[in-house]
Amino acid sequence: MHSQATPLPTAPHVVPLEGGSNFRDLGGYRTADGHVVRRGAVFRSAHLGNLTDADRAALGRLGVRTIVDLRGVAEAAETPHRVDGTGARIVGAHIEPGVGEKIRGAVADGSASPHLMMQFLTDHYRDYPRRCAPGFRTLFTTLGDGTHRPLVFHCTAGKDRTGFASALLLSLLGVPWETVMDDYLRTNELWTGHVGRFPELDIDTRAAIVEARTPYLEAAFEVVRADFGGPEPFAERALGLDAAARARIRADLLEG
Repeated sequence: MHSQATPLPTAPHVVPLEGGSNFRDLGGYRTADGHVVRRGAVFRSAHLGNLTDADRAALGRLGVRTIVDLRGVAEAAETPHRVDGTGARIVGAHIEPGVGEKIRGAVADGSASPHLMMQFLTDHYRDYPRRCAPGFRTLFTTLGDGTHRPLVFHCTAGKDRTGFASALLLSLLGVPWETVMDDYLRTNELWTGHVGRFPELDIDTRAAIVEARTPYLEAAFEVVRADFGGPEPFAERALGLDAAARARIRADLLEG
């Protein structure tokens, strides 16, 4: 990430990077029952394919042990991690970005519009709990094992797949929904990779693709509630996290 000095006073969880963006500590948030999410244990990010020597040193100082990659297989191969020398282990939790093909098709045939792009993204988010559970299961299984933390998880922008995973984790930890949504929307301040994307589109159509938007995340959690009964039963039925596993994660990641 290039200079992001402006957001820092309101976003104390941000870790500035020269060759990355949207890298943040999920710690520091307060739960509804008065606990605080532990700092320095779990981080979310955009891709780590352009890190500099200084960035790798920063990951080393954070003690990062594991990097969970939520990108699709080809997507990950196109932009390999530049984390050599950090000692971090890479875990593939591949979730294919099917929405990208739809967007590219609409751009190519001239049908792309703000409404259609919002429809594509909303449907994509609904697919996370319905069809993408294996990738998220890999993430949460790895995250639940204390030997793999400090842990970073990411996709390409750190916006959609990473945004849903972050919201799910914070919800399971008891962080209020308003705070969860605020964390999700902060990508709009912190992700620098959107610059220059889809230059052929008008600004409103482009924005519907590159922005984190409240209706997108709400659509995913509407499915979590309607199809599973909420984050806790979703974690149990779709991610394999029984009550004991969820209690361990809370004990490890909450303090106060």
